[in-house]
Amino acid sequence: MIQVITPQRAKEIMDTETDCYILDVRTPGEYVQGHILKSISIPLAELPEKAEGIIPDKEKKVLVYCKSGIRAGQAAMILERLGYRMVFNFGGIVDWPFETTQD
Repeated sequence: MIQVITPQRAKEIMDTETDCYILDVRTPGEYVQGHILKSISIPLAELPEKAEGIIPDKEKKVLVYCKSGIRAGQAAMILERLGYRMVFNFGGIVDWPFETTQD
C-alpha cells in the first residue's frame, strides 16, 4: 500500500524506527549534490531492475523521495507492483526542511 506523508512524518519515522529504508530516486548527479542521511540511491530508471537486490525485505517500510515528488510517486507505484507492502512517498527534497549531507 502506498501512503503519501509529509516530510515531517517521514523524519519522525526515520528518527524512531531503525528498520526502514530511505530511498532517493534522483539521478546520481542530483544525489551527490545533497541527500538525506542514510538514504539509498537508486535512480528511477534503474528501480525495476535493482530494487529487489538492494532492498530485499518487502515487509519493511520504504520511504521514497526525489527532487519535487513526481519521480517519488512513480517509484512508489513501481515498488508496489514489485510487492513492497509499506511504501511511503514523502515528496521532494525541495520540501525537506531538515539536514542533508553530501557524504
